[in-house]
Amino acid sequence: MTPADAAPLHPALASRVDALLGRGGRRLLGLAGPPGAGKSTLSAQVAAAYGDRCVVVPMDGFHLAQSTLERLGRADRKGAPDTLDADGWVALLRRLRAPEPGRTVWAPEYRRDLRHGVTGAVAVPAEVPLVVVEGNYLLLDAHGFAPVAALLDESWFLAPDDDVRLRRLVARHERFGKSPEAARAWSTGPDEANARLVADGAARADLVVPPELLG
Repeated sequence: MTPADAAPLHPALASRVDALLGRGGRRLLGLAGPPGAGKSTLSAQVAAAYGDRCVVVPMDGFHLAQSTLERLGRADRKGAPDTLDADGWVALLRRLRAPEPGRTVWAPEYRRDLRHGVTGAVAVPAEVPLVVVEGNYLLLDAHGFAPVAALLDESWFLAPDDDVRLRRLVARHERFGKSPEAARAWSTGPDEANARLVADGAARADLVVPPELLG
């Protein structure tokens, strides 16, 4: 989903973003949650609402390449914490927190057609005040992701209805080429294992976003 396609941001969430920006300087808003929670959708809503004052940087750009996962024997659980470059993600967040005047930070973007990230795909100019970062493991206190929470100015944990989340996951996997059977198997297998892993992050979030606030 692109910002132009996004539904309007709920006023209750917009007021929190306004308060965050009111603190001045560069601010990082983290959107965490299980696979299929709607992180990309909510990111697009924020981006649409705040225009050129906002850039979205997904954690997915730090997936290890498919060939690397196959060599390491981890391809059958792609999306698990050890299938991403946690150290690289933490280093990027530190750069985003302290922008150098006049300099652009370049972030990677995940390409599903290539099955790995592409470097330098997302531009974050120094003058942009709001960076929305989204990913499963922003509030995970293990696997190298522990420093992330402290690098965020505010964190939201998305908590949609689980049945809705599962339907979204299955549809997403089908859209990118899996058969209905394979899509459901992945959604209830590796994706569900990752969902259980990140569930405790809700207690560390500044806000748990309920289904009624998610478009």
